[in-house]
Amino acid sequence: MVVSKKSLKKTAANQPVNNKKMREQSPLLATLQTYLSCHLKPNATLLLALSGGLDSCVLLHLLVGAKQTHNFNLRALHVHHGLSANADAWAAFCAEQCELLNVPLEIVHVNLNAHAKLGIEAAARKLRYEVLFSNVSADFVVTAHHQDDQAETLLLQLFRGAGVKGLASMAMVDAPRRLMRPLLDISRSTLQAYAVERGIAWCDDESNSNTDFERNFVRHEVLPVVQMHYPAIKSVLARTASHLAEANNLLDTLASLDAENLLKENSLCLQGLSALDEEALNNPWNKPRAKNVLRWWFAKNKLVMPNAEHLDEIITQLLNAKVDANLNISLQHLTLKRYQQKAYLIQAHEAHTFDLVWSGENFLALPNGGKLVFTQVKGAGLALKFGMEKLRITNRNGGERFKPNSLRPTRTLKHLLQEANIPPWQRDSLPLIYWHDTLAFVPNIGVAHELQAAENELGLVIDWQQL
Repeated sequence: MVVSKKSLKKTAANQPVNNKKMREQSPLLATLQTYLSCHLKPNATLLLALSGGLDSCVLLHLLVGAKQTHNFNLRALHVHHGLSANADAWAAFCAEQCELLNVPLEIVHVNLNAHAKLGIEAAARKLRYEVLFSNVSADFVVTAHHQDDQAETLLLQLFRGAGVKGLASMAMVDAPRRLMRPLLDISRSTLQAYAVERGIAWCDDESNSNTDFERNFVRHEVLPVVQMHYPAIKSVLARTASHLAEANNLLDTLASLDAENLLKENSLCLQGLSALDEEALNNPWNKPRAKNVLRWWFAKNKLVMPNAEHLDEIITQLLNAKVDANLNISLQHLTLKRYQQKAYLIQAHEAHTFDLVWSGENFLALPNGGKLVFTQVKGAGLALKFGMEKLRITNRNGGERFKPNSLRPTRTLKHLLQEANIPPWQRDSLPLIYWHDTLAFVPNIGVAHELQAAENELGLVIDWQQL
């Protein structure tokens, strides 16, 4: 394949690969090998985000070199945005390089029009990551972000008024997202020197010089001016991001400790949340620890973090509303609700009627989401002596009556659910378990008194696990 000369960097990088240099061990390769030894399991599959630019081309060659000493599978993926007249040439160049290095490559075309309102930069980034992370066969996605990118990211986040988490910028390893950034401590100049020395070719994206884009403005207009007075500013900013990442980890640890006594089955105790800051602060409107817990809780549920103003509004509504006030706040794929001094994050879905039969499985998936888990336990649950081989599971129709306590009269299920503070939105999807025509078990309420296993009897314990 022929690559457009317009798109190739016209430097020594266009010269034939220096095979002698390629065979020599380099400090850069040694650094990558150490990184992989720390973070990669044998036989893992890495998916390299290959744009054809300097950074990803250097990383491609380094990873191929690292395969000589580390046992992992390497594939590459190129996202074709179609934004440049050279886009086809870049894709062809990536294909040529991967063929030379015997690395499988996938080229994916994306259409930015559907995300135009985000802006070109944001839309391209969103689609690129969607494509990369939709590849479930890869253990890690690997990107070639370097120290200069980290410095730029910190400044951009600072200009946007980001908090500690945003200012922490990018992590070298983001395990929850399956993302690796092994070059994050390496400067772009080091990568370029390596490419020129080793004869590695790359493509230049002409849009990288367009200062209408925020990152390019910081790169070409802001950092050079600062660097005149502070020559080491890029490494200093990257180090600052590392300090902020440590601070963010401490805040997450504090939130986890605070949430231990507040969080149960994805509901948050609001009285306890409000009390977190009372002893330390005289200002009742300032709730930094409470907000820290909310941020941590939202992140655990894969929510995009609300901005500071929105988070302040949420905390005010949660903590200052009347006891009987209902609250519904949409947060992407979840809804934040308030009931009986508790906050809940729930997935909105239409409640479906269902009528299922359990025949001894370890678990049973429910149409409204979640599942029932069945375990045999001595002295608890439904007494197996009655023959619990088949149970019927259905949802409420209304008018059911239930007696979980032999010392109390039979009452309506509605009354029992209210007494147990079961949120209204859970009641419609609540699975009821019948033994023949007898209501035998209601989650969060208990077992029918006449079917309860005695202390020395084997019983069937049923656990309703919600989404």
